[in-house]
Amino acid sequence: MKKIWLLAFAAMVSLTAFAQENVGPYPSFVQVQGTAEREIVPDEIYLSITINERDSKGKITVEQQQRDMLTALRRQGIDVDKQLKMVDLTSSYFKKRTAVATAQYQLKLGSSAEVAKAWQALDALGISQVNVEKVSHSQLAQYKAEVRTEAMRAARENARSLAEAIGQRIGKCFYIYDSNSGIMPKFYAANTMMRAAGMMDAAEAAVEDMEAFEFRTIKLQYHVQAKFVLE
Repeated sequence: MKKIWLLAFAAMVSLTAFAQENVGPYPSFVQVQGTAEREIVPDEIYLSITINERDSKGKITVEQQQRDMLTALRRQGIDVDKQLKMVDLTSSYFKKRTAVATAQYQLKLGSSAEVAKAWQALDALGISQVNVEKVSHSQLAQYKAEVRTEAMRAARENARSLAEAIGQRIGKCFYIYDSNSGIMPKFYAANTMMRAAGMMDAAEAAVEDMEAFEFRTIKLQYHVQAKFVLE
């Protein structure tokens, strides 16, 4: 009989310990989510420009097209020394020891209006291989931090609202899960940009028409999960 009582007591102690372990140090808490988002206009737009002798059917060399491009961009107020860099030089005629046949550049611009003006200048030279490589913002890291903080504040506000609904209040936060995988800048596809810019082929296109050529905003979105003690 003693053995039976001892086994029953041990089982009861084990069950109590298991229950306490699952309850944890805070038996009364609220678990919530917080979300925040912000849209910002990109101020760093990178264009990929490829100069190819085939564009002129071999009538204009790459070197001449390069000189014409630099001149045209400078006329648009673009600082080519700072904003333009060469990415690659290739030639399918190296074995014949001829001049370079292709040159690729990256042009960094600060607004959609600048993009429209640059595109118009390049298109006038017959340089058609112009694509949007990427868009970003010079203060993107700062904006990310701000939006993440806003998400946490939203979580706290959600917890406070739920607690007040049952006549309680929240205490300290003892759990935060930072799940931030939704920060994806939106891009314009290259062909979309070309169609939009193609509307401005006419030399008499007004500046206000160029300003209407806008990029999508960069959308930042943060999610957090948090647990607050109920008091």
